[in-house]
Amino acid sequence: MKKIGVVGIPGGWSTMRLLDALETRTGYRLCIDMAEVRLDLETGKAFYQGTDLTSLDALIVKKIAPSYTPDALDRMEILRFLHTGGLPVFSDPDSMFRLIDRLSGTAVLRRGGIPMPPTEITEDIEEAAAVVARFGRAVFKPLYSSKARGMTVIEDGPEAHEEIADYKAAGNRVMYIQQMVSHAGGHHDLGVSFLGGQYLATYARQGSGNSWDTTTRTGGRYVPHSPSTDIIDLAHKAQSLFPGMAFTCVDVVETPAGAAIYEVSAFGGFRGLLDACGLDAAAAYADYVLEQIR
Repeated sequence: MKKIGVVGIPGGWSTMRLLDALETRTGYRLCIDMAEVRLDLETGKAFYQGTDLTSLDALIVKKIAPSYTPDALDRMEILRFLHTGGLPVFSDPDSMFRLIDRLSGTAVLRRGGIPMPPTEITEDIEEAAAVVARFGRAVFKPLYSSKARGMTVIEDGPEAHEEIADYKAAGNRVMYIQQMVSHAGGHHDLGVSFLGGQYLATYARQGSGNSWDTTTRTGGRYVPHSPSTDIIDLAHKAQSLFPGMAFTCVDVVETPAGAAIYEVSAFGGFRGLLDACGLDAAAAYADYVLEQIR
């Protein structure tokens, strides 16, 4: 039987779902916390609690760290080293690497002709204030975050300059500023999911009305959604710019001017697909990987 390790968060819901699915199929279970991995560059081997990871048949990366930080890039570098040495890693570390950093992923999407809300980048507070004045209302997004953590909405007005200075002082030296867009047809955005580059299903994150964002962290909920072919095609094009993404979710917003992409996920979530669509993405992912390494 195949031995597949899962890089994830010990005890994490999605990590556990994937571990359960793999154990059911292979009889093998190994959750890998990257904080405890040792890489030996001389031998090309990496070890986790006594297990030589290069002896496994594959690794699946469900979550590289509890939260996105530049440290996650170093962890991804270890996986990239193992992958180039011959160990199958899902998804491709090169593509996950580009998606952990919001600016890096955005640059790929824009160069690929993907429509996104107007976005500007600067380290300068005065320039940022001028961007807010043009946008009217803007979302300041940390380069390393998920589920809207650390994001701040700043409106044009007498307090904007001070709010921007506070945001930068909080550790956001490079400011990623995106125009706040109107949602067409209700306060929700879409998670368009793909497995092996093939469309899987779509769920919507329905906002609670008590927050500007739609995340479940602020009271949003997952609901089923049937997107248009145009939206599926747009999301497919966006994720295809990151070759080797085995499982991913593309965040889409429907605006009065048409659909736009917020981001392509480095890892993709399972709960939205299960709660809204009744689809066990962990099981589907396990089957996909087993087929790829057969």
